[in-house]
Amino acid sequence: MKRRHSMPFGAECLSDGSVRFRLWAPKPERVDVLANKSLLPMNKIDSGWFELTTNNISTGSHYQFVIDGQSRVPDPASRFQPQDVHGPSEVVSPAAFEWTDTNWRGMPWEEAVIYELHVGTFSPAGTFAGVQDKLDYLAGLGVTAIELMPLSDFFGKRNWGYDGVLPFAPDSSYGRPEVLKNLIQSAHSKGLMVLLDVVYNHFGPEGNYLRTYAPQFFTDRHRTPWGDGINFDGEHSRVVRNFFIHNALYWLEEFHFDGLRFDAVQAIQDDSTPDILTELAATARKTLGTERHIHLVLENDNNEARYLKKIQGNYESLYDAQWNDDIHHVCHVLASGEKDGYYSDYTDHPVQLLGKCLTEGFLFQGQPSAYRHGKRRGEPSRNLAPTRFVSFLQNHDQVGNRAFGERISSYAKLEAVRAIMAILLLAPSPPLLFMGEEFAADAPFLFFCDFEADLAKAVTEGRRAEFARFAQFSDVATRNRIPDPNAETTFLASKLNWDSVQEPRRAEWLNFYSSLLLLRKREVVPLLRDVEGNPSKSSYSISQINGLTVCWQLGNKTLQLQANLGDDPVNLDPANGRLIYSTFNTNSAGKMPAWSVAWFVNP
Repeated sequence: MKRRHSMPFGAECLSDGSVRFRLWAPKPERVDVLANKSLLPMNKIDSGWFELTTNNISTGSHYQFVIDGQSRVPDPASRFQPQDVHGPSEVVSPAAFEWTDTNWRGMPWEEAVIYELHVGTFSPAGTFAGVQDKLDYLAGLGVTAIELMPLSDFFGKRNWGYDGVLPFAPDSSYGRPEVLKNLIQSAHSKGLMVLLDVVYNHFGPEGNYLRTYAPQFFTDRHRTPWGDGINFDGEHSRVVRNFFIHNALYWLEEFHFDGLRFDAVQAIQDDSTPDILTELAATARKTLGTERHIHLVLENDNNEARYLKKIQGNYESLYDAQWNDDIHHVCHVLASGEKDGYYSDYTDHPVQLLGKCLTEGFLFQGQPSAYRHGKRRGEPSRNLAPTRFVSFLQNHDQVGNRAFGERISSYAKLEAVRAIMAILLLAPSPPLLFMGEEFAADAPFLFFCDFEADLAKAVTEGRRAEFARFAQFSDVATRNRIPDPNAETTFLASKLNWDSVQEPRRAEWLNFYSSLLLLRKREVVPLLRDVEGNPSKSSYSISQINGLTVCWQLGNKTLQLQANLGDDPVNLDPANGRLIYSTFNTNSAGKMPAWSVAWFVNP
């Protein structure tokens, strides 16, 4: 089976063997295609477009666009960059890959258990093939979806992925496009969905040539943490919007990804109606239809619940879910006791705040945030199904944005981590794991990149300056101990050590996670199948400060949690239901010991 996404730009291989090139370049007067040592002039057509169809260039050829006879630039819609972001693009024919996963239709969202990984540090090889080698391990663990951190071509050999500049080209350091496709269809053969993290709020600082020939891609009417905003709502914005909408469809159609996670959409500023997030999701739903499950997930610090609401008249919504930072922050405070930075909003009665997150999704639903100097944050989420919120105790941000990239198992109470994960892995919201947490990996996940000269120096100094406001980094000597993001050793230190999985302590953690995920599949997922059509009625109560009881009415059954999230014993409430999991002997004198959890289903 062949799969391709037809695009109105880039290099398209046509059925007659010719290749059509299209570039939106409103600024220059002339654009040529340089390939096979030949310079071929493009035709200037309406609205800033240049086009050329030729039989002199074929699949596998390397090409560049030449702007006004001077600047050589890669194709912004390049499907592959064999020599990195400053080099030529390669003509890639989607028809050259034969897909064998023709019967794959994906999985319903309520079955999602997500495993976030960074391709470069997940395996010793640091490639798509290296991930493929671990698919049996991931399926055995009990996850149902792999989420790949961003793949779009970035400068250098190593990067988290959020500095991508060519969003259609999987980075060459990980392997060719066909190797990525093979990874995806291999995952499907083992019952695993594959999701992709995409970045539509900015371009990286090195290798973005758009301003050379299409400065209209950006606008100074909006500002982001990275500079001028992307022009989603001004003059010429139609082409810009199409560029990103086609990018989403390209990954979903041509690569058969099962879904996308949209990075930090609060930084996408768009005053038009419909905004780009609405139009993109609506287009994807309409284009891909209902033949297979496609999942769209947001990261949105604004907690804008409207994107998660059902479309009138059916059970679908524009977006399936959002990463719930609120529940992470509460759980982190409970496990670690840390109160710096944004955690300061979550230190007052954290057990009660956890109860609210478990039953209502967002904690901030329009209240002022002290950390944000009183700015109101969020929209009401009480009536949304619990499956609309992705829960986690660790992810790439919450580990990697620490100065030394420590995982929570290295500094928090292990009994607290275990209790919290016994909650998150069995609660109705889909859980997300960060690679290696399931065996309490020792390897940190540090911030790393591969820039050069002044940019490298600026990134290193900027990284260390970020922590100057924290007391423990108040002196220069301590800040200088923070690993240099550009050093290869920083990247290598972040690679998982798979040999350690066999150690007894690691194996114990791995068994803990896999056992809970098996229990989730057997006991919890069946309760969630009708939750979208009949949202759950949920409630929580607090006893003795650290005691938490939560009840979810899911169809005709009730799922109940009882937890002690503190160091002192609390009373165990009489539970009207069947015990499905407990970290302690529930017949022991009606008391719950420190950091303990019990789950019940009724009837």
